Amino acid sequence: MKTFIQGISYYVPEKVLTNEEFVKDFPEWTVEKITNKLGIKERHITTEDETASDLAVKAAEKLFEEYQIDKNSIDFLIFCTQSADYILPTTACVIQNRLGLDVTIGALDINLGCSGFVTSLSVAKGLIVSGSAKRVLLLTAETYSKYMHPRDKGNRTIFGDGAAATLIGTEGIAEIGNFTFGTDGTGAENLIVKTGGARHRKPMNDLVFDDFGNPHSSDYIYMNGTEILNYTLDRIPNLAYKVLESNGLTIDDIDLHVFHQANKYIANLQRRKLKIPEEKYYCCFENFGNTVSSTIPIALKEAITDGSIKKEFKVLSVAQGLGYTWGGVVLFF
Repeated sequence: MKTFIQGISYYVPEKVLTNEEFVKDFPEWTVEKITNKLGIKERHITTEDETASDLAVKAAEKLFEEYQIDKNSIDFLIFCTQSADYILPTTACVIQNRLGLDVTIGALDINLGCSGFVTSLSVAKGLIVSGSAKRVLLLTAETYSKYMHPRDKGNRTIFGDGAAATLIGTEGIAEIGNFTFGTDGTGAENLIVKTGGARHRKPMNDLVFDDFGNPHSSDYIYMNGTEILNYTLDRIPNLAYKVLESNGLTIDDIDLHVFHQANKYIANLQRRKLKIPEEKYYCCFENFGNTVSSTIPIALKEAITDGSIKKEFKVLSVAQGLGYTWGGVVLFF
């Protein structure tokens, strides 16, 4: 059975952190340095009482309105986030109630980072192909800003909060092709928040600052940028070729590449390593930053809206995430 993306909408918080505002707290940085290196001019940030589920609900409501979706036609809800409202219960159950979806639907959370959209899309496809569902609502939402130390100038320049809603069914605007995945847990501690879960429930209060003034703490997001970059450049090219092979394609068959939108620096390195022409490599992180699992659906929506994706286009989407996890798929428009 064929499966399709039927529609995509997204929502980002109203609060915006611009580079101009950012450098007021970090005068050793300049607006030009951030923009030139990362390609990010602003990112949207949640308020203190705004959660990932709040963003997801608003994205879903936009989807329903934009595509005139009958909520009763949805029979499964997937919520991909690492910023769950609670340790328990499952946030997808909370969202089901808030959206007024039927009590006969299935609902689950998926805890994945930047690779989350691709993996969750494969789960949605599997539910439909197996006959377990006919229409799946996939919500991705993340609020990494809540887990970053205020003096973490590295991560705060990169990540933004946001959510996307994607509807998957048996007909639509883009057929979902074959997937390829990978996992390597040896890199788990290179992007991590150590406390808050069952392993370390209580804060460790072990904050220290390195010689460059960067904070290191088990109670906030820690990212080993060098290791993450090396892993990305090592895995993504091979992943891209494996995805293409699984779909019976070569890289020359792809009309547009819509990869995980990390930042300009990583995007340029990936594009050059794969020898992708600049006009075929889509980027839209300028006004969003890295929204983790929502970067690809937001980019797909933007590319559809601005005409970068046209009918009969083949689109390759690949993503790498913490854990480590990675995945890719070809979409046939």
